[in-house]
Amino acid sequence: MQRDTITVERFYTGESQNLSMNLVAGATGLNRVIREPTVNRPGLALAGFTRYFANKRLQIIGNAESCFLRTLSPKSAPGATPTVFLQNPRRYFSRSIHPDKLFRRAAEEAQVPIFVTPMITMKFINLATLALEMLFAPRGSEMGSMVDILGIGVIIKGESGIGKSESVLALIERGYSLVSDDVTRVTLIDGHEIMGTSAEVTRNHMEVRGIGIINVADMFGVRSIRTQKSVDLVITLKQWDDVPDVERLGMEQQFVKILGLPVPHMIIPVRPGRDLARLIEVAAFHVKLKSSGRNPAKELNDRVLAQMAASSQI
Repeated sequence: MQRDTITVERFYTGESQNLSMNLVAGATGLNRVIREPTVNRPGLALAGFTRYFANKRLQIIGNAESCFLRTLSPKSAPGATPTVFLQNPRRYFSRSIHPDKLFRRAAEEAQVPIFVTPMITMKFINLATLALEMLFAPRGSEMGSMVDILGIGVIIKGESGIGKSESVLALIERGYSLVSDDVTRVTLIDGHEIMGTSAEVTRNHMEVRGIGIINVADMFGVRSIRTQKSVDLVITLKQWDDVPDVERLGMEQQFVKILGLPVPHMIIPVRPGRDLARLIEVAAFHVKLKSSGRNPAKELNDRVLAQMAASSQI
């Protein structure tokens, strides 16, 4: 698990188009580090009350804050003076209203970036918060290909040459979608959901041993590709002889941890003649069934126990 350092420049570069942000002052402060994945409207701080000012957050000035600033002279409220106010926050955003020359000059002196966006304040806050949460989310990589099987995101692992690519190709031919090939990038969303995706540069492509690189979208159509999917199951392919205890009943669910969260895990033994794609497909169906509250192994076990209890009473 890793957490990258999020700077104002990284946030601006990645989200300027989605959030319609334009830099108007303080470009020398783009290397400032964003400490918290949220935003703040500095209402009380503008009036001079800065004791509980959330200065580690992005600061948003909307119509209300802008109108308040226009009604005050620099001496009316200490917090409303640009030079004093800009010394506290790490970053500064302004909504749709262009700051005056005094404000921009103070921002340049304090090296605090100021951006302007035409968005409605609350819409910008919502979108910026979502973007920051994605940037701050713990992330990592899992060695394995990922496929979306009827809404179940499956990461397929195994040693080189065991048949992962062939299984993925067979699943794609059956109408399922490729998420990533060989390496799956995972991100922890809201602390309870793991999202898998592929590297941007390799998206839509697969390496098939003996053939080379293929473009899955061009070959099988756009429906064969999915940009991202939650990780619901991990399947490890192992040689038959390397699995001494083959699971027969499935009474106890195994788990593997990804980014600290447990994810259902199954080991499928590999030997000649086994249809791995079909087995992976059935495993995904099985997990989907269990997520709806059904457990076939437990149901059968309960039925057998009930029959044995009834027989003992005769």
